[in-house]
Amino acid sequence: MKPINDRVVVEPAAADEKTKGGIIIPDTAKEKPQRGKVIAVGPGKDGNKMTVKKGDAVLYGKYAGQELQHEGKDYLIMREDDILIIL
Repeated sequence: MKPINDRVVVEPAAADEKTKGGIIIPDTAKEKPQRGKVIAVGPGKDGNKMTVKKGDAVLYGKYAGQELQHEGKDYLIMREDDILIIL
């Protein structure tokens, strides 16, 4: 996958299976993760270079990105502006 312009492909982290106290969280109550790993980065837009790079761990907004399934894996495609923090 090769994103265009200022797009980034992120592999979301797995949702938590248990609470800190050890209670198992059912699938219906799991929250969508807001962190992930950058898989691919576009070249940038309007001459601006991209800040994130492949392999970065990032935090992004709760409703950021477009969901995509490729070869059995889930990914998000989002603009670099949707990424809040590089960890």
